[in-house]
Amino acid sequence: MFVDEIKIYARAGHGGKGCVAFQREKFRPKGGPSGGNGGRGGDVILEADHDLNNLIAQFYQPRLIAPDGQMGLGKGMDGHAGKDLIVKVPCGTLVWQLDSGLSSESSRESAPEEFQSFSRRRRPTPPLPKGEDWGEEEQGAASRMLAANDPADAPHPHGELVIDLTDHGQRFVLCKAGRGGLGNRNFATAARQTPRFAQPGEPGDEGNFLFELRTMAEIGLVGYPNAGKSTLLTAISRARPKVAPYPFTTLHPQIGIVEYPDFHRLTVCDVPGLVEGAHQNVGLGHKFLRHIQRCKVLVVLLDMAGTDGRAPWDDHKSLLSELKLYAPDLLQRPRLVVANKMDEPAAVENLKKFKRRLRRTPVLPIAAAFDQGIAQFKQAIRAAVK
Repeated sequence: MFVDEIKIYARAGHGGKGCVAFQREKFRPKGGPSGGNGGRGGDVILEADHDLNNLIAQFYQPRLIAPDGQMGLGKGMDGHAGKDLIVKVPCGTLVWQLDSGLSSESSRESAPEEFQSFSRRRRPTPPLPKGEDWGEEEQGAASRMLAANDPADAPHPHGELVIDLTDHGQRFVLCKAGRGGLGNRNFATAARQTPRFAQPGEPGDEGNFLFELRTMAEIGLVGYPNAGKSTLLTAISRARPKVAPYPFTTLHPQIGIVEYPDFHRLTVCDVPGLVEGAHQNVGLGHKFLRHIQRCKVLVVLLDMAGTDGRAPWDDHKSLLSELKLYAPDLLQRPRLVVANKMDEPAAVENLKKFKRRLRRTPVLPIAAAFDQGIAQFKQAIRAAVK
C-alpha cells in the first residue's frame, strides 16, 4: 500500500511535577525543604530518511505521543526526563499544521495561576467583532489589521506550512516538550523557610498535522495511460512496476534509479497516467501530480502509434495544458518529448505528421519494449539535468 498523505496527531511529553518534601534524618531534625524538580518531557522530532518512500508507518500509527517527564522526589532527587520520540519520514515530506488551537498556548491559558506565572505565554489577541455589523470604514480598518497580523496573501487549503524535509538526516522538532516543575526547595528564602508548595509540570506542544509526500526525483515521466511509462522505467532501471496492456496499470508513483558506467545516478519518477481534466481530479486527478513538482526535467512520453485511438499531437497538447492548469511553473522546466512504440507500423507516419505540426519541438523516437533508443534516451536525460 502506498500512502503519500496522512493526518496525524502529535503531542510532546508533559513536564513532571515538582515535589513537596522535607529532609528528615536522625541528626538533622530540621533539614528544611528537599523537594526535587520534575523532569522535562520528550520532544516529537521528525527525521528525513532516504530509505523510506511513503508514509505507511504513520498510517498505522497516526498518534505520535512522546513520554512525559517523571515527577520530582524527596531528598532533592529530580525526576527523569522523557525520551524524545524520533519519527522517520521520507525525504520530500511537507508538514502542514491543520489547526492552531491545540498548541501549548491554549493549554497554558487554562492552567492554574502558579503555572501561568511560570510559563512564558504571550498576551492573546482580542477577538474582532463580526463583519456583518461593520460599516465600510470599519471593514477597511479590519482588513488592514488582518493584513498586518497575517502577511500571507491567502490561507493554504492544507493550513500553515511548518517544514519541508528534503535532506537526508534533516531533523525538525515538531512539538516541543514541556519543562518540569520546580520543587519546594527552590522557593526557600530567609523569610519563607518551609515552603509547602511546588510547581506543576508544563504541558508539551500538541496539534493536528498533515504529512504530504512529494517524491524527490530528477526526472518525471508524464504521459497518458498505456503510453509505456512503466515499460520505459523497467528498461532504464532495475525497478519492476506492473506492466499490462490496459490503462491505469500504475496506481501510485514508481521510483527507479538509472545507473551509468561512470557511477553517475539519476532518479526517475513514474506517475500514473494523466487524462484530460486531471487538474480537476478527473481519473486519478491531481492526487499524484504533486509528485512531479520537484522534478528538474519532465519527460513527455507519447504513444506515437495511437493504439488507443488518439492522435499523438493531441495528447501532447492536452498534457501540456493539464500541467499548466495544475502548476504553471511546470512548463518553465526543461522538457523532453519522447515518441514511444516506434516498432508499430503506424508510428512512423504519425511521427512525420507530429514533426510537421510541431516543428520547433524536438522528438526522441524509442521503442521501450524492445530496448530501441534506450541508450540515447539515457544520455538525453543526463544532459538535460546538467
